[in-house]
Amino acid sequence: MLERVKEIILERLNLGEMEITEDTNFKDDLGADSLDLFELVMAFEEEYGIEIPTEELEGIETVGDIIKTMQDNGVA
Repeated sequence: MLERVKEIILERLNLGEMEITEDTNFKDDLGADSLDLFELVMAFEEEYGIEIPTEELEGIETVGDIIKTMQDNGVA
């Protein structure tokens, strides 16, 4: 799952090749703001056919956080 998540992040944030791990912070490492994060979540929802409750977005700071949130919402 991490590989596909990385592809979506790089594509949506228009980033070149860069190292993304589960510890990568959206704001500090990728320069993403809250709108960027919202758009990323929408892309993940579309990709994986899930819905992530808005209140869960506040706790998402790293790539690992979004992966855990998706797993908690039914993505294997």
